[in-house]
Amino acid sequence: MTQIIPGENEGIESALRRFKREVSKAGIFPDMKKHRHFETPLQKHKRKAVARHKQSKRRFRSN
Repeated sequence: MTQIIPGENEGIESALRRFKREVSKAGIFPDMKKHRHFETPLQKHKRKAVARHKQSKRRFRSN
């Protein structure tokens, strides 16, 4: 679980911004979206195919 401890003179806006940054680093938002609703087998297959395609593009660019 992500948590921050606000500084003594830190404003609520900056603390909230820092919290959002920590949450995005931890990868919580994609996980929430993934578990928000039921995913059909076809949707799951498409999502995994897109992920494989992105991964192969990254490997191709790095070489």
